[in-house]
Amino acid sequence: MTVLFQYFSENWRYILIQSRTHFLISLYGVLLACLVAIPLGILLAYKKKSNSLSMMIANILQTIPSIAMLSVLMIFFGLGSNTVIIANFLYSLLPILKNTYAGITNVDPKLLDVAEGLGMTRIQRLFKVVLPLSISIIIGGIKNAIVVAVGITTVGTFVGSGGLGDIITRGINMVDAGEVVWAGAIGAAFMAVLLDILLGFVEKKLTPKQKRVSSF
Repeated sequence: MTVLFQYFSENWRYILIQSRTHFLISLYGVLLACLVAIPLGILLAYKKKSNSLSMMIANILQTIPSIAMLSVLMIFFGLGSNTVIIANFLYSLLPILKNTYAGITNVDPKLLDVAEGLGMTRIQRLFKVVLPLSISIIIGGIKNAIVVAVGITTVGTFVGSGGLGDIITRGINMVDAGEVVWAGAIGAAFMAVLLDILLGFVEKKLTPKQKRVSSF
């Protein structure tokens, strides 16, 4: 343990740089997935006939092992962080898509009838009723996606993406350097837990008060 603290104190700048790289690669992939999966989930909720094909494609992408996915993407996009960002994007589609679809379809139809009776248009009902009531479920999907992305970014070191995975592989390649492996592994685990907590806080803040009370 003393050796681990010594490694952190001597290399904290390097660890901080790699943590920043790791975070940005994970974040960019999930944000791109949000831009695609959330609108697609909303569309599928209103046009249920096209639901099965889209979900099937997302499920297939999710079942491909990460190292295999990275290897295939590397052929087309080469080495570097862009390959890992694309992999994170593909793996994030399913949880965000499924949760968006579930959140939209689980809104009480009676509330929609009331909103329609008040003269709201379809777009107004979506942004003023449906999305506020389903935001907690959507963020749940984003939370799952970001945790998975942090893990995939760790593996991304094998395609030259940088990040905390570089620290882990450096420790593996060194003789008697378990503290280096621990530094990278602890950093990745801490990042995943911290992001999950932060998104949970955001989820709580954005969830309508009446829904929070009714959930107890």
